[in-house]
Parts: sequence; structure tokens; C-alpha cells
Amino acid sequence: MNAFVDMQDLLLDFLNEAGELLDGVDLQLIELEGRTDDLDLLNAVFRGFHTIKGGAGFLEAAALVTVCHRAETLLDLLRSGKLQLTAEVLDVILAATGEVRRMFEEMGGFAQPDPAPAQLIAQLEALAQGRPISPAATQATTGNAPKTSDSVAADEPDWAALYAAIAGAPPATQASTPVAAPARAANPPHTSAKNGNGGAPAQKETTLRVDTHRFDQILNLSGEIGLTKNRLMCLKRDLQRGGSEGDALKALDGAVDELDMLVSDLQNAVMKARMQPVGRVFQKYVRLTRDLARQLGKEIDLVLVGEETEV
Repeated sequence: MNAFVDMQDLLLDFLNEAGELLDGVDLQLIELEGRTDDLDLLNAVFRGFHTIKGGAGFLEAAALVTVCHRAETLLDLLRSGKLQLTAEVLDVILAATGEVRRMFEEMGGFAQPDPAPAQLIAQLEALAQGRPISPAATQATTGNAPKTSDSVAADEPDWAALYAAIAGAPPATQASTPVAAPARAANPPHTSAKNGNGGAPAQKETTLRVDTHRFDQILNLSGEIGLTKNRLMCLKRDLQRGGSEGDALKALDGAVDELDMLVSDLQNAVMKARMQPVGRVFQKYVRLTRDLARQLGKEIDLVLVGEETEV
């Protein structure tokens, strides 16, 4: 059943805006791991959760509001200095962003999202109250437990074997019987494509963000092309009336050259408007790399790709 009957356009706008905001939050959290005392980064992450919570509240997505509120409370304590940011705390916050992303996917199918796991909510509350949580519980929630080939779930890659292959070390012996997948896998989240029981399929994104400077450039070039077109029409009438042929042809030649230049500039401006920062293509792998490193117990230095480069 469509849970957002009267606000589908508003929902799609929210998912578009909030999805980009969440991508930024993920990157800021990973950047924060190397700069735990950076208050500006903490404030930016806090504002991201706060903004998403506000939009979710307007859409009456209670499950999304709950997880954002718990993460927001924890982040507020971190930025006030009442709590210390550690790798384990960051794991739990990143697990919260993962749940938010999962809820976005379910809302993309116009359905209310399922609540976040009770264990994650309990961990967020425990950390906010200054109570420690066991590493095992953190690893169970975030999936960051170091795994060997003997403990790999049936539905996920063998990260340890992958690392061993890359590093040139022999992989651990694989167990003859794979371990059963986590319990949550038995109840997969809603997919964007619903069945025929009244659910609406998720709509593909049909909008594109264009920098205002480039948009103004396109408008200006369009206006100049219109003026040049009017000039060509006037020259055509002069030639038809038998005016000074030499002067008219010279003016016509100049107008055609100007039109050619303006059309080329317009084509370039439109192509640049369609281009997107290449950083967005690669930045989604930063979270994956960080999680893989945590699973393997490795220290890595992540270099974020700048957004000024475009494709």
C-alpha cells in the first residue's frame, strides 16, 4: 500500500536531497576518524542527521525519525566534549547511516520503512548515557567483526580470502559447511519494485542539478543567439530589397561567424551542465573500504577524490 499517497512529489524531492546529504555525512564521518577533535566536522554531521530527521518528521516516517534522533543525541554529546569519539562509537554511528540508507530505499517504493534493529537503538542509547558496549555487540551490529574463511556468511564475500589473495598470503582453509546467514537476512528490506498488492514502483530520478553559474551562462548564450538570428533576418530582407550588396554580404558574413561561435559556446555549456563531479563516483567506495579495513583489522589512509574534477 502506498503510504505517501498525497505527497509523492515531496517524498521524491526529500529522498533526492537527503540521499546526497547522507553521502556527505558518510564521508564526513570517515574523515572525522582521522580528526576526532575537528568540531566543524562534528557539527556538519550533526546538522546532516538533524535535517534528515526534520524531513522524515514532516513525512511522518517514525522509524527514520527515531534512528536519526538517537544518532543526533549521541553526536550532540560528542561535539560538547562529554563523550570521546572512538572507532567503536564511529562504527555504531556508521551503522545508523546504513539503516537510514536502507530506509530511504524502502521509502523509494512509497512504503513506510521498517524500524531499525533494536540492538542498534540500544547501542545508541547506551553510548549516549555513557555506558560502554561490548566489542562483540558492536561488531554484530556493524558487521565489522574480523572474519576468517571459516566464519564467512553464505551470502557475503570472503573478505579475508580477498585480502590474502591481494597481499600474497595463503587464504585460510574454508569450512566445508558455510555458516548460516544472519537472522536479518531472513527478513529482507522492501525493494523499490513492489508486487501487485497496491505498492507503487519506485520512480527513476528525472531531475538534474545544474550550477547556477552555468545555467545563467546557457540563458545568456540563448539570448545572444536570438539577437543574432534577428540580425540575420534583417540582413536577409536588405538583400531581398536589393540594398548595397557588398556591405550586406560583409555584414552577413560577420553575423554567420558570430552565430557559429555562439552555437559552439552553447554546446559546450550544455555538455558541462550535464557533467557531474567525478568525486561522487568514487566517494561511495570510501565507506566500503573503511568497513573492509575494520573487518580485517587493518589501518588505512583514505584519500578523498576532489569534487572539482568532472566526468
